[in-house]
Amino acid sequence: MTSQGSTRQPKYQRIADALRTAIQAGEYGPGDRLPGENDLMATYEVARMTARQALGVLQNEGIAEARKGAGVFVRAFKPLRRRGIQRLAHEQWREGRSIWSDDAGDRELVVDQIEVREVEADHRISNALGLPSGAQVWARSRRFVLDGKPVLFATSYLPSDVVGDSAITQADTGPGGTYARLAELGHGPVHFREEIRSRMPSVDEAERLVLSMGTPVIQIVRTAFAEGGRGVEVNEMTLDSASYVLEYDFDA
Repeated sequence: MTSQGSTRQPKYQRIADALRTAIQAGEYGPGDRLPGENDLMATYEVARMTARQALGVLQNEGIAEARKGAGVFVRAFKPLRRRGIQRLAHEQWREGRSIWSDDAGDRELVVDQIEVREVEADHRISNALGLPSGAQVWARSRRFVLDGKPVLFATSYLPSDVVGDSAITQADTGPGGTYARLAELGHGPVHFREEIRSRMPSVDEAERLVLSMGTPVIQIVRTAFAEGGRGVEVNEMTLDSASYVLEYDFDA
């Protein structure tokens, strides 16, 4: 028989649960400062490490964020709702709208870093695009920021023999973005496949997305296919998991 003591939650988890309940009840609103380590130590009669672990749980869940020298605050950021099917509809990009704008709604999603370069495709990209080993592709890397918070880093790979000398090789691809330009080149996407995984970030990803310690990322790899089944883009996206809700709405 399992003893009562072994089934009890750790003290730090019980404190985290109480704080989470208080946040959900509106006792602490977005941007409000949560009780500090000293406050929690006094209220719950626990050690500093226990109080620190409790606050760390909320930070890892994306509910709270630490501000250096100021304390831990309820996160004010409103998650993006990524509608995985509607955002890729051809009406979106053929009418000159960015597929990214659908995620942000009435907020502005800003690209604050962009790099466009021609590279040799590795084995993984070559296979996905049906290219011979060592083929050249154009890589478009971008970091997206919303409300001052980096939320997404994405790199698209496109065959050089398809997009060479087009606007896709420029920083600004124009209205409708890459897919609108591919359509003008006669290689408009007609089918997409996305693979989604959740994992812990690399050191580089954590720095790029300014992630709190312990925050996982969502990795989405999308392959776009033109008429006839040719792969025309592989897009590798790394999302801050606390910044996104993934929504898929489709008929039965």
